Amino acid sequence: MLSRKIINKLILWRKKDKHKSLIIYGARQVGKTFAVREFAKDYDHFVELNFIENPEFKKIFDESLDVENLKINISTYLPKSNFEKGKTLILLDEIQECGEALQSLKFWSEDGRYDVIATGSALGMNYKQDISYPVGNVEYLDMHALDFEEFLWANDINEEVISLLYKCYKNVSKVPAAIHDKIINLLKQYMIIGGMPEVVQAYVNSKNIQEADEIQRRIYRDYLNDIAHYAPANIRIKAQNCYKSIPIQLTKDNHKFQYGVVEKKATATKFETSIEWLNASFITKPVYVTKRIEYPMKAFVDETNFRLYMTDIGMLFAGFDFSLKKMVLGDDSLEEKALNIMLGTAKGGLYEALAADMLIKKGYQDIYFYKDVKSTAEIEFLIEYEDGVLPIEIKAGRKKANTLGNILKQENIKKGYKLSLQNVGCTDKKITMPIYMLMFI
Repeated sequence: MLSRKIINKLILWRKKDKHKSLIIYGARQVGKTFAVREFAKDYDHFVELNFIENPEFKKIFDESLDVENLKINISTYLPKSNFEKGKTLILLDEIQECGEALQSLKFWSEDGRYDVIATGSALGMNYKQDISYPVGNVEYLDMHALDFEEFLWANDINEEVISLLYKCYKNVSKVPAAIHDKIINLLKQYMIIGGMPEVVQAYVNSKNIQEADEIQRRIYRDYLNDIAHYAPANIRIKAQNCYKSIPIQLTKDNHKFQYGVVEKKATATKFETSIEWLNASFITKPVYVTKRIEYPMKAFVDETNFRLYMTDIGMLFAGFDFSLKKMVLGDDSLEEKALNIMLGTAKGGLYEALAADMLIKKGYQDIYFYKDVKSTAEIEFLIEYEDGVLPIEIKAGRKKANTLGNILKQENIKKGYKLSLQNVGCTDKKITMPIYMLMFI
């Protein structure tokens, strides 16, 4: 069974005085329903309504949304339902399919006797434009597929090892070589497997990459089908094509998203609405260029220049041939150009996509990059933290200017990270870290 961090967030939610109904929001197949079912084991009573598997449940919410009336209606469809104050959890699953159920969250919150969690596909929520949100009467949690730390848990890396890694991160001290090599090997596995729960579970059970790959590709096709189903008719084909172009976008020399890659001579006018829809659906994440490296970076963003990442690295790899996965597992150096021509050109973009996956799943809403159009100066990622701006360089198999070193000469930049497959090290303000340390940043 896969352990998920969101369970701890749900426990904290339950402990809050007068907590409101909760909406867990995320892409399809990231484990929302599973997580709630696990959390429900701490309740005496659990009532689950899934509006896709049982469309007839929508009738429960057809008339009065008064809690007493809803309880009677639920009991009609689910006679074994029990409602006990403080001891009952109600799950309204796939709530995007029933706008009235979404509106009912206001009344469950005001009543306060029962805990209510709604899970919704971001694809569906984005599609149902007529849905009326109970503003002020609900709380929200965003959920992604498994992050790298959860992947480590699934592969039996215990808390003692993870605590040691965290100590090395905090103290900027070297990780013992045997542990470092093991985690690097698992990082490469995570890179090609990703965090979709069904894919991870299949890999953990079988240790068979081919078996996991088949499930991963099926989910990738499911995503394309979902786009066709949920996206507005005028953009669904364009959104599919944008999504399918991401592997190509990230493995060309210039990782900037180019509409011309999607369709010859295409412009933003034709495709930008499709990109916005994909982003709102939690299946892609844009990283915008900033013209200046200072806080707040949002003030210096050029929204016409961005890189587009999939929110799970495994979905990116599903867009490539299976042979690329074997090459990644067999490639021992991030710093040197790969000898295999198939991996050589793609290498930098793949590791950048891995870093993006880890930052997205850490919950960073605003992620930037820097590129000087007048030179080769480039920093792959910039995030804001308590001390200002943190530059993150991904050291990949291509020649780079010493951009990070030059940026660190600025007094307002306290430190910067160079991430690679190397062990931990430090030179003045430049901290070298293995890329897996992103799980702590």
